[in-house]
Amino acid sequence: MNNVALPFESFGVSHRGCVRELNEDSYLVEPETGLWVVADGMGGHDAGEVASASIVDHLATIGIASSAPDLRARFEDRLSRANAEIRRISESRGVTIGSTVAALLAMDGRFACLWAGDSRVYLIRNASISQISKDHTEVQELLDRGMISAAEALTWPRRNVITHAVGVSDEIVVDFQQGEIMPGDIFVLSTDGLTAHVTDAEIEAAAVSATPQAACENLLQTVLARGGTDNVTIVLVKIGDGRSWTHPDPSRAEG
Repeated sequence: MNNVALPFESFGVSHRGCVRELNEDSYLVEPETGLWVVADGMGGHDAGEVASASIVDHLATIGIASSAPDLRARFEDRLSRANAEIRRISESRGVTIGSTVAALLAMDGRFACLWAGDSRVYLIRNASISQISKDHTEVQELLDRGMISAAEALTWPRRNVITHAVGVSDEIVVDFQQGEIMPGDIFVLSTDGLTAHVTDAEIEAAAVSATPQAACENLLQTVLARGGTDNVTIVLVKIGDGRSWTHPDPSRAEG
């Protein structure tokens, strides 16, 4: 994130929840390179963990990009390498494994959000939360076609069936949105273990009222208090107002 005049703080937490034996989620907080990621693995006992870890391990090698387009290119290259590795593991085990991914890239005053699956990216701006990502799920497709209502979607039997993920096919389908970073912006990345128990309004309230670390920990405790039926991972990035700053301070970003 060189040449960005706005400071930021970021933090991430991950927990297996109250029901699952293993935590198959992974996350990455890399402020020096302008990259934050959550990944939710799938594929049965320990295989999902391998898939999500592969994504994070490859993305951790991005290094310092020379420009925003270079950062995006490095991200896509590492994600492709992770996809190939997960495919090889799937073939060797004779099972299909994969992982969702949701990522925030930030450099030169701009951001890009990229995702595959139902892990989400939210943006809180001017005290209003919006979901930047759009779930790659069967239920979302039915909603888009007008075949079911929003109320029906909440209890739809196949609401957790995802339509895109990393590692399930040779070609990765990744959507993205991009824009300008504004002072006061807050980005929240999460796996579906958060949104299964916490509303968008509750995410916004927690994020705007505390530091990234406190907000992440408060949201995690809320999920666990409500039963924590899935693994849960939360990464929060808060943008400052830019006064007396020329470069972000990586020491203020933790994981």
